[in-house]
Order: sequence, then C-alpha cells, then structure tokens
Amino acid sequence: MLMGNRTKTEDFETAALPYVNDLFRTAVRFTANRTEAEDLVQEVYLQAWKSFHRFEMGTNCRAWLFKILMNKNMKRSRKWFATTKETSEMIEDVTYIPPISEHLTDEEVLLGLEKIPDCYREAVMLTDVQQFSYKETANILNVPIGTMMSRLNRGRKILRIELAEVAECYGIKMHKSGSVGSKL
Repeated sequence: MLMGNRTKTEDFETAALPYVNDLFRTAVRFTANRTEAEDLVQEVYLQAWKSFHRFEMGTNCRAWLFKILMNKNMKRSRKWFATTKETSEMIEDVTYIPPISEHLTDEEVLLGLEKIPDCYREAVMLTDVQQFSYKETANILNVPIGTMMSRLNRGRKILRIELAEVAECYGIKMHKSGSVGSKL
C-alpha cells in the first residue's frame, strides 16, 4: 500500500530503525543477558510494526519505541517473577558482593547500575543515559512527572552509594555532605 511516494515499510525503516542500537543497549541493562535483550528488542520492533499505523509521523519515534520497550520489559519481568520460586540459596547468591579489583573495567562500573531496583533504574537509564527529558521519561514510564523525578532522585542516590568504592579506587572520595572531592 502506497502512502504518497513512500511505502509504509520505508516510513517505518526511516522512523524506527535508527534507534535499534539505543534500544538494544538499554535492553541489555534491563535483562543483563544479550540473548534476552535481542529477543526483547525484536518484540519491540514487532509490536512497533504492528502498531505503526497509529504512530504520527513527525513525532518522537524514539520515545514511542522506548515506551514499547518499557511495557514489554515489565510484562517479561512479571512472567519471570511468577514462574521463579526463590530459595534461601538464591537469595544468598543475590546478596553476595564481590571485591573490587585493582583493574576496573566499564562492566564493573555498570554492575552498580544493575543493583538499582527496576523502577529507579528505568528512570536513571532513560533520563541520564538515553537523555530523555523528565516529561518524556514520565510519559514513557506512564507515571506522573513528580513520581518520575522521585524515582530518578532515589536511583541516583542508590547508584552513588553503589559506586562509592569504585570512585575511591580512582582517587575520588565522597564527603559526608554527599559531595565529591579528590583524595589528592
């Protein structure tokens, strides 16, 4: 079916495909598994294709795709929690915190982000990593802007605590006031 001089497929490819890498990186952070992230992004694009007739060209396609990602991820999380029974052994494994090595990698820093509860991590990822505005992030998460700002604040605080030891390895020390200073 032709829409003017362009087809629906061309419009979809032009509007949606430039964001596949952004969606994948965020999906990896949420799932902590590349294979699951690939499946999640594929589900997002399938849903976007099915719903593309409702998308208004010229609006923010990136935000629309991220909203689909959040919805799909929440559904997957609910299914996982419904089918998983936690034992005391599993809980012990979750609470174990390995020591920080002398040779830090980006992955070790990103572990701090994974320790943030999902609702806070979503706000941090969308606002600080994907650089959506507060209003866009609130819209993607389907929450009032005040709720999103509260989640973002709490997420940043938890992340700051999780990364305190990592920062100290780089010579950055946290002051009691919460501000950052150099050991040197």
